Amino acid sequence: MKKSIKIIGSGFSSLAAACYLAQQGHNVTVYEKNATIGGRARQLKKDGFTFDIGPTWYWMPDVFERFFADFNKKPSDYYELIKLSPAYSVYFGEREFITIANNLDEIIATFETIEKGSGAELREFIDEAKSNYDIAIKDLVYRPGESPIELVTPQTMMKMGQFFGNISKDIRKRFKNKKLVQVLEFPVLFLGAKPSDTPSFYSFMNYADFGLGTWHPKGGMYNVILAMETLAKELGVTIKTNSNIEKIGVKDGRATHLVVNGSTVEADVIVTGADYHHSETLLDEEYRGYSEKYWEKRTFAPSSLLFYVGFDKKITNTEHHTLFFDTDFDIHAKDIYDIPKWPEEPLFYASFPSKTDNDAAPEGCEAGIFLIPLAPGLEDTTELRDRYFEKIITRFEKLTQQEVKRHIMVKESFCVNDFVKEYNSYKGNAYGLANTLFQTAFLRPKLKSSKVKNLYFTGQLTVPGPGVPPALISGKLVAGLVAKHSFKDNKTTEIPSL
Repeated sequence: MKKSIKIIGSGFSSLAAACYLAQQGHNVTVYEKNATIGGRARQLKKDGFTFDIGPTWYWMPDVFERFFADFNKKPSDYYELIKLSPAYSVYFGEREFITIANNLDEIIATFETIEKGSGAELREFIDEAKSNYDIAIKDLVYRPGESPIELVTPQTMMKMGQFFGNISKDIRKRFKNKKLVQVLEFPVLFLGAKPSDTPSFYSFMNYADFGLGTWHPKGGMYNVILAMETLAKELGVTIKTNSNIEKIGVKDGRATHLVVNGSTVEADVIVTGADYHHSETLLDEEYRGYSEKYWEKRTFAPSSLLFYVGFDKKITNTEHHTLFFDTDFDIHAKDIYDIPKWPEEPLFYASFPSKTDNDAAPEGCEAGIFLIPLAPGLEDTTELRDRYFEKIITRFEKLTQQEVKRHIMVKESFCVNDFVKEYNSYKGNAYGLANTLFQTAFLRPKLKSSKVKNLYFTGQLTVPGPGVPPALISGKLVAGLVAKHSFKDNKTTEIPSL
């Protein structure tokens, strides 16, 4: 039965849900509060420079392929994909860095030169990680988190011990060199928690890194958003920007309408890809599935302080993606997760898309994106932003042996206050809920409201978790639940006479 489905937000999960629901034959409209689509994956253009505001890493290309294949399409129908070579580099001090190649054999050789015997250990570790990847990404993450039974398969039973171990211990059993340990712990940071709090099973992220490689969509990650917009419109989806949702209306326990810019819009089904906590504040309190106390107790992935910087010269001694681990990782992690505060000496990350993509900067110039992970909910002021930019850019100059400060043409920043303002993000988090043991699968906030019929949630605070590939999967999962439950939810129950 064709339904009128309204979707809140236009990030990866919302656009994915829109495509699948339109494919089912429904009348789908997407509402975006900002002037441009993309949610956290929007784009900044200034003075000839182009920056991805949000995600900059393209991992798990098979998930993108699977998404487009569901519509008999390929990513190449919409954008050009470039495999980065090398994938990235990691600085540990002045002239002290490790370059990660674009293939496993070369990475193994690099490890072996740093720690004798580590090459063989790495091959065995990645073989195990691939096994986990095949179980997780090809199967488990495509389950909607409705029941713990979803996790019980012959394959997962064999891996059960890995749900109770942690990545940090596993890596340290195999590798002694601190630099190699940090390189191997890096991928799980995308899951939003400390490696010591991340179950061993999530080593599949190491296979995503070393096994599948790091890619760049020409034009940036925003081109993936534009591809999904094109696909959605081809499927008949209507997308409306500058459309702020003020309320989710409920009648007789069923979601019935949205209040958009002061006007009421009727709906048979509502799907929200906005921040889960914020989405529930759009409901009257009696219809909220999770209390404020619940959200306070969750482990959130970090927020970020981001800088978008245009240089009037080319930057040397860096790759497209470069990590700066020249300060103590454990101390910075404590400042995010244990006793939240601004870190004294933060680790940071830099991306230079114009090294791969000439259109990202004017000729002879470089576009740079700098990111410092932060605890969500911190004080955010112009003075703090300026102080931390000075910290990292001074270290950047020293580590990469070049002068860059006086070559800055463009500088914009984005931090906790912006995540709240632009995305209604809970405490200004950037990546949603961390994937810890007790925030995995059926233990995450549900895709389907427990209190309101025909109301669904998608995105990084629900199943399967943070990151762009999981967002695509989340959109597919919620569309599947709409197909499974919405007819049942609309059936009326005849009350017998007494």
